[in-house]
Amino acid sequence: MKMNAWKKCVCVMGVSLFAIAGLNATQIERAEAPDSPVKKTRSATFIYEKEKVWEPAGEGVVRQIMGYDGQVMMVKIKFKKGAIGTPHTHYHTQTTYVVSGKFEFTVGDEKKIVEAGDGIYMEPDILHGCVCLEPGILIDCFAPMRADFLK
Repeated sequence: MKMNAWKKCVCVMGVSLFAIAGLNATQIERAEAPDSPVKKTRSATFIYEKEKVWEPAGEGVVRQIMGYDGQVMMVKIKFKKGAIGTPHTHYHTQTTYVVSGKFEFTVGDEKKIVEAGDGIYMEPDILHGCVCLEPGILIDCFAPMRADFLK
């Protein structure tokens, strides 16, 4: 009798382990499948400029989202001379790198002219904006990502 109870216990444990392993394998497959409803919020690993459409972001301003996940987003913004980055606030931390051109940036109460090679840090909720003095490109990085930029 004791042997039968032991065999039943081992059998139930074995079936349980196989069932758990099977469920886990199904979840892993589902998470990795491209058509899976379970997806992480993230961009492709490699983003090529020539394959990305420039999205309008104001008069004389276009942008490309160059990579993101839930924690960070990088955006390339192209400005024509005289274009304005409308003053605004958001809860994201932002850093901006000036790739080319010349810009007059206002961050809080400070107004400075920046050009290629310069950087700007904007703390969360601070009013900031810019005017493009010479045509150029900026790289903005946001933490966390700007969900409002995704379509």
